Amino acid sequence: MEVQGTIKMIDETKTYGNNGFRKREMVITTEEQYPQHILVEFVQDKTDLLNSYQPGQQVKVSINLRGREWVNPQGETKYFNSIQGWRIESLTGSASTDMPPLPPEDAFEPATDFNENDHDDLPF
Repeated sequence: MEVQGTIKMIDETKTYGNNGFRKREMVITTEEQYPQHILVEFVQDKTDLLNSYQPGQQVKVSINLRGREWVNPQGETKYFNSIQGWRIESLTGSASTDMPPLPPEDAFEPATDFNENDHDDLPF
């Protein structure tokens, strides 16, 4: 799954527990009739993916939906959902800077020696 929008916030990397579990959260604001503020978490080595991004950038984030069950001390079962990011791509300037500009339409001459019988040069 993917979510697209503008980065609203990127939090610092936080470390939890004795094993050094790392988590970093970001918020993406979608661009639709009713914009949504989506919290996406990146864990472990994926936290470093956010280092080159900043608020205001338009991005596309590949995500996984995660769900877990927890039974509290009173015996009640609770369910929690999270959205985990595993890839992020910038949408601003990526197409215009990676490709050379197209030549003007009049840069090529039309073919005048086209023969209708020569159009099928496929070997089958």
